Amino acid sequence: MPEEKTIRVKGIDHFLVVSSDLEKTRAFYCDLLGMEQLPRPDFSFPGLWFEAGNTQVHVNLEGEDAGTAGQGEFTGNYPAQGQHLAFEIDDAAEAASHLESLEIEIVDGPYLRPDGPLQFYIYDPDGYLIELFSR
Repeated sequence: MPEEKTIRVKGIDHFLVVSSDLEKTRAFYCDLLGMEQLPRPDFSFPGLWFEAGNTQVHVNLEGEDAGTAGQGEFTGNYPAQGQHLAFEIDDAAEAASHLESLEIEIVDGPYLRPDGPLQFYIYDPDGYLIELFSR
C-alpha cells in the first residue's frame, strides 16, 4: 500500500475581505491599525493589499464578482466565539484606551484570555470582527 502524504502548511500568506468603500478600509487598516499598504498587482478589478507582520490582508471592492462586503449578521450570543480575524499588537490596554478616546466601539473586552494575553474586539468598516491582543 502506498504511503499517504500529508500536505504541510507553512503559514498563512494572506486572507481576503470584501470592502464596500476602499478608502474607509484603507484608513482602518493603515491609519488606525498601522499596517503598511503594499503595491498590488495590476488586477482587472479594484482592491488593496496591506502587510500585517508576515501575513497580508487583501481587499477586493464589493461587486458582482466579489460579492457583498462584510461577514454577515452575527446570530450567536458571544461574538468572540464567531468568525473573526486576530492581530497581535504591542499593548492591547493602551490600544483599547486609544480607540475609546476616538469613540470607536469596543465590541467585547478587554479581558485576559485563559492563556494570558489581553484581548478585545472591534469591527472594521464593513463589519468584519477584528480581535486585537497582546501577550
